[in-house]
Amino acid sequence: MAEITAALVKELRERSGVGMMDCKKALQENDGNIEAAIDWLRAKGLSKAAKKADRVAAEGLVAVASKEDGKGEVAAAIEFNAETDFVARNELFQNAAKAFAQLGLEHHTVEALHGAELEAGKTVQDEVTNLIATVGENMQLRRAARLSVSQGVVATYVHNAVSPGVGRIGVLVALEGEGDKTALRDLGRKIAMHVAATAPLSLNTDDLDPAAIEKERAVLIEKAKEEGRPENMIEKIVEGQINKFQKDVVLTKQPFVMDPDVTIEQLVANSAKELGSSNLHLAGFVRLALGEGVEKVEGPDFASEVASMMGGAEDPFPHS
Repeated sequence: MAEITAALVKELRERSGVGMMDCKKALQENDGNIEAAIDWLRAKGLSKAAKKADRVAAEGLVAVASKEDGKGEVAAAIEFNAETDFVARNELFQNAAKAFAQLGLEHHTVEALHGAELEAGKTVQDEVTNLIATVGENMQLRRAARLSVSQGVVATYVHNAVSPGVGRIGVLVALEGEGDKTALRDLGRKIAMHVAATAPLSLNTDDLDPAAIEKERAVLIEKAKEEGRPENMIEKIVEGQINKFQKDVVLTKQPFVMDPDVTIEQLVANSAKELGSSNLHLAGFVRLALGEGVEKVEGPDFASEVASMMGGAEDPFPHS
């Protein structure tokens, strides 16, 4: 039998778009012959995955996971996309998203997650590729984020949850410092719900992307000109509006949705006093909203197309 080298597997993977383990098996079955291996993959239906990659995947799920260990607390959120909500409602797709989020606790980037071992001999990328080949929709593990604290909590919240830990918006909130864990987790969850509702752009004013400020400034200047404001007053007017903009999009400066009389910053400070914690602070947040930033293409009802391809079957996933 021909030697199946890493370079050979890499070449077949690049040509077929199929997962590493399936490529290795295809080469082993075909004595290292790439062309024969490609035909073998096609016969198995696996090479179909590569042909789906140019189709827009803006549906799917966001999943969250968390754990507590001797080093503190950590939580992760991932976005796993498909083309239709029809597929995202399936239990196998949901379980895959949950499994990816669990792996996200240890693997900090999407790239690292793709290569993470889901089970013996199968990586996350292999699982995604197999699901694509099975269902006939493009799928993508698009984003991953992680927060951790050595002291305190990382609270999680899923909005529009379809099952525990998965839904259309996932939020992580890190509260670092001393305090009763139950009280801190309740506070963190409330702030996470606030984040889901308000979609802040940054934690603090200093963290706000300068590009976002300049974009807003350009819009406000143009608006002021359209309104016929005096040229010598436009700069002053716009600066006041920029200050308001920063308060609107910076989490710590936003009025708390459950009690608009206090800002998030004040809410945390008040809670710290109640808990007798001198060092409690909001250390970070993550908000992943499904399909955010994906340019959706209007076209035929792809759910109907999938149903017709599956011969009218209600569930595109085979069950054992």
